[in-house]
Amino acid sequence: MLPTPSFHHLHLNSVDPEAAIAFYARHFKCSARTEWAGEPALRSANDVLILFNKVSAPPATAPETALWHFGWHVPDSRASLERYKRERDLKLLPLYTSENGESVLISSDAWPGVSGVLGRTRAQIAEARATGLKPKGGAGFAYMAGPDGALVEYAGDHPSERFNHVHMWHDDVYCAQVWYQKHLNAKPMEGRTSPVPMNESNCSVPRGTEPSWPSLDLQGTYREPRAAVVFGDVALTWYARQSDEPLATPRGHLIDHIGLGVSDLDAWIAKLGGEGIEVIEGPYRVGNTRAVMIEGPSRELLELIEVPSRV
Repeated sequence: MLPTPSFHHLHLNSVDPEAAIAFYARHFKCSARTEWAGEPALRSANDVLILFNKVSAPPATAPETALWHFGWHVPDSRASLERYKRERDLKLLPLYTSENGESVLISSDAWPGVSGVLGRTRAQIAEARATGLKPKGGAGFAYMAGPDGALVEYAGDHPSERFNHVHMWHDDVYCAQVWYQKHLNAKPMEGRTSPVPMNESNCSVPRGTEPSWPSLDLQGTYREPRAAVVFGDVALTWYARQSDEPLATPRGHLIDHIGLGVSDLDAWIAKLGGEGIEVIEGPYRVGNTRAVMIEGPSRELLELIEVPSRV
């Protein structure tokens, strides 16, 4: 089996890459401006890159694609929230705690979730009200508006600050996890797998019928079922797509694609070809290396880029 790829980069479209880089470097101290393949980029402390393609008009953020938002771990989410409140160039986003419009700025100020789910359904909210359940306080997750319409999460408390995840939507949550395991040798994330073993014959599980809160959407978020995989120390985590509309291609959207690092691109092309996965672009040159583009199970674009082995 080929080694699992590393998480190499997230590629964004931006009207002003330098301004975007400055924004992220200012608010996430673990990151700094760098250059990669001759272009300005952002590098996180865990060697993850955010690359940018300069565009002449604001990139699309709708319709919904498989690539929802990205985020950082922070050592102290409460301290980060207080610092961000003082920043004049930063917009913090409300998390609605019910469909009535009440909101908080950090999830731990809302009622705690149930059975590992990061939210409560209408019935569970009613139960929390009736029993006088209080928020736990402390660490939580929260969101800010980033450049070009980006949705940026920060969460803690964690040992150090670093780029941590890309949150996604998928048509079939467990089928996507099976796809990433089979074709990209990804590792399933602990606590984000089905209670019963899944394979291609039984992985199609309908989206749950109940949304939950806190949520960025007043109408709530459908959080069941949920799944995730990891590439190194970066997670791709997801819920089912939230609407009945098909997911669009992310090409040209704010989040354009995900880049995964491999040490032998030709071997990966052969592996994927043997499994019926089409290379939709490439091989092509990227700086002093090569890459190909493939499409994931929900139309997400995944760039496999040849990088030196870290072993």
